[in-house]
Amino acid sequence: MAAKYEAEELMNSLVPFAHTMLTRYREFYPYGGYLDRDGRIAWIGVEDPETDHPQSQNMIESLESTFKVMAREKKVRAVGIVCDVRVKLPDSNTKSDAIQVSLDHIDNYSVKVFFPYSFANNELVFGETFACLGEQLIFGEQE
Repeated sequence: MAAKYEAEELMNSLVPFAHTMLTRYREFYPYGGYLDRDGRIAWIGVEDPETDHPQSQNMIESLESTFKVMAREKKVRAVGIVCDVRVKLPDSNTKSDAIQVSLDHIDNYSVKVFFPYSFANNELVFGETFACLGEQLIFGEQE
């Protein structure tokens, strides 16, 4: 499936930056990226000029809004938003910090991929990656 392959290619481009930020600062602000119509990957971030400590939810909503406009204008094939979350691990009542990558593709493919992590002896340690269906927020309204 080309949609899944393209979304994974985008995800694989975006996730290393989250690893770097977690290793250095133990946190990161939401950011995103997209695959344009020609197959090129680009990254995108958002700023809040009014504060040095923006709310993550506001940043995510700004990224979603930007990507919806780009989708309506047919400028992108796939988009991804990366954020730091707390998530319930599958088959468990345990919660974990995780890198969440929300991916949407123009060909009706939408998934959220989670990379659970923790710190042990000041080292970043990853748990088992898991995924669930996405919400088709970006291309869901497209015709």
